[in-house]
Amino acid sequence: MRSAKYATNILIIALALAAGGCMTTRIEETKDVSTGIKKGETVVILASSYHSTNPAEDSFIDCLSNAVRGGRTGLNLHPASEFRDALFPWLEPRTAPTGVDDLPGLLQRPGVRERVRARDIRYIIWIEGDTERKNSGGSLSCAAGPGAAACFGLAWWENLSSYEATVWDLDDGVASGKVSTSVNGTSVVPALIIPLPFIARTQAAACKGLSKQLRSFIVETG
Repeated sequence: MRSAKYATNILIIALALAAGGCMTTRIEETKDVSTGIKKGETVVILASSYHSTNPAEDSFIDCLSNAVRGGRTGLNLHPASEFRDALFPWLEPRTAPTGVDDLPGLLQRPGVRERVRARDIRYIIWIEGDTERKNSGGSLSCAAGPGAAACFGLAWWENLSSYEATVWDLDDGVASGKVSTSVNGTSVVPALIIPLPFIARTQAAACKGLSKQLRSFIVETG
């Protein structure tokens, strides 16, 4: 009886090893007008306002900012905090645009376009999206005794990281297009005395995929 239970637990661990941390990634791009960026020009990344239905997390914006300016094809990134200060009070929470469709109105406000040009900002990258848990199941139980502790069971959950970047060309005053990414991943934590977590880091994968595609989108003309 004990050997059968042990074999079942081993099978659970093997299945978890096969499924744990599994992710699927989808990236889409729509370019409406030609892009390109000159030496000295910069981009600024802005998260959607908290008034919107799915404001991007600060952690994702930080990751994306670091990734966009990194590497051989990295872009010159203008700090978002400095950009907000320069456009005070138009980017304060109560007055900030709630969506990319509000950007033309913002740029028409007195002095806004001049402040933007003074900082050589060519593109605003507007980010919307979030990471959410879609499903979960299983259970883990742990017990501790004199000089020993153990956990048994299997827990899993599924996360979906979905983000969309709209690229706004400040020179032409139009949206150049959009880049979106969707990463679905299942994390598994099997335990046979010791928990063995296999985590699907969907937000990090979405950050990596979106940043790479954004650099290509902006740098490559046509």
